[in-house]
Amino acid sequence: MKTFFRVLVALLPLVSTTRALNSTYTNPVLPGWHSDPSCTFVPELDNTFFCVTSTFLAFPGIPVYASKDLLNWRLASSIITRSEQIPLLNTDYSRQSDGVFAATIRYHDGILYVITALVNGGDFTAVKIPFFTTTDPFKSEAWSDVKYIENPSGDIDPDTFWDDDGKVYMATAGVHVVSIDLETGAATEAVRVWNGTGGPFPEGPHVYKRDGYYYLLIGEGGTELNHSVTIARSRDIYGPYESYAANPILTNRGTDQYMQTVGHCDLFQDANGNWWGMALATRSGPDWTIYPMGRESVLFPATWNKGEWPILQPVRGKMEGWQLPPPTRDVRGVGPFVDESNSYEFEPGSTIPEQLVYWRTPVPSSYIVSPPGHPGTLQLSPLKSNLTGPASFRPSDDITFISARQTSTRFNFSIDISFSPTKAGEEAGISIFLTQFQHIDLSIGVFGDAPTPHPPVTANIPKSWMNGTITLQVSTANNVTYEFSAASSRDVGSAKILGTASARIVSGGTGPFTGTLVGAYATTNGGNGTTKAYISRWKYTPVAQQIDFDEYVPARNYSG
Repeated sequence: MKTFFRVLVALLPLVSTTRALNSTYTNPVLPGWHSDPSCTFVPELDNTFFCVTSTFLAFPGIPVYASKDLLNWRLASSIITRSEQIPLLNTDYSRQSDGVFAATIRYHDGILYVITALVNGGDFTAVKIPFFTTTDPFKSEAWSDVKYIENPSGDIDPDTFWDDDGKVYMATAGVHVVSIDLETGAATEAVRVWNGTGGPFPEGPHVYKRDGYYYLLIGEGGTELNHSVTIARSRDIYGPYESYAANPILTNRGTDQYMQTVGHCDLFQDANGNWWGMALATRSGPDWTIYPMGRESVLFPATWNKGEWPILQPVRGKMEGWQLPPPTRDVRGVGPFVDESNSYEFEPGSTIPEQLVYWRTPVPSSYIVSPPGHPGTLQLSPLKSNLTGPASFRPSDDITFISARQTSTRFNFSIDISFSPTKAGEEAGISIFLTQFQHIDLSIGVFGDAPTPHPPVTANIPKSWMNGTITLQVSTANNVTYEFSAASSRDVGSAKILGTASARIVSGGTGPFTGTLVGAYATTNGGNGTTKAYISRWKYTPVAQQIDFDEYVPARNYSG
């Protein structure tokens, strides 16, 4: 049998403020897949801001990012790190957009609370509302086991709000409000308090209390080009709510701006009392066809004077805002800053870095650091299911795939791989992955002649490369094309470009709420092979961020 490279594409049919401003920065501040942000400021934890974002089927679930200056964000911890916290990820969630939806993070009486929603198969009558707590957000293991809140509305996007009298309320999409008991999980009957301004999908609610008013902030219009943020207020938490005459207070719909789909935001204050907001946005322009990093998190300043409605500054790639806190990376956490380059050697005694993610809960035995005889590598044991899986694929079938978020428009990603397949179907390589139906792979393997919907490009591996490791690499020179290449690890000059693919393949479609992951995988493609792949010298290097149609800034340039 001959051993080949192949580049394989899997694809389904694609369907102004009133105060002086005195600092500048660029968006997104949480680049890459970071959808549905919620943030809070905690003076008691060394004046630290915390943000969480959606993870859907990714594991670990719900990253918690920490920053002291609003621009340098570090992975402080992950909330869902134990399979028993959300066991359904590997049993029930068959749709690629199922799983852990938008979360809200809040701090109250020394405890951080994160509440979220679990969606299974689009059945919104069975949405579960789990919540987690911690007093130490800088350790993943410090997050509690899951507790559940009753969900009378049956809807998503829960928000928690503590009133002055100590009562706790939950708002959900729809828009509904209930009183809840965090100890027992009980909830009162849902009351629909507002339906937005008439746009579809009123969701992502957050409740704030100021100057005797309950303010209800929501996203509406859907999460595509009509996405917007609207607001209403009432003297009673159950309404009636008065809609602001100048709604929407934040949107890029109907514009030719590069940043689009702006919405689903949260508001918070800094130590000086200045207001800020974090929202999701897509770097796509109004054409909205190529946006591989999906929904990212953008920062904007806000003005909220006493007794008045908040004024939110429109989202752009270049922003001006209040005086930012002093720039610093003196932030605790289990992972790197989101804009850092990363290099992993998988040394003996080390563990898999916490910022690496899997698609659903992993099979631990499929990922072994420095196994006997292969120090300094990550052993990937193949499973029968490949990244796509056959028509009979079920979540419990599992895949061997480990990855990180693509966080920069221009980047280089490479691994060295030692892999000597002998049986038909054995395959290992790298992938640009949006969902199991939309991914682009560069792999080494023994391939049969079975037809595929999108036939792979194959090339013989030179014999001189066969007795050593091979470097597989993907890079981008722009925002529209991925270039795949391979080389003998002993001779970088031997690199061969094996193919290119459009970033449209991993934009939207079956992954409408997420963004691309870059990583490594192994599979037998349904066969009986057992050959393991050994990964070393994992390296991801951000190069540049696109912040407007024809404007790039160097990566890691977020200090203003």
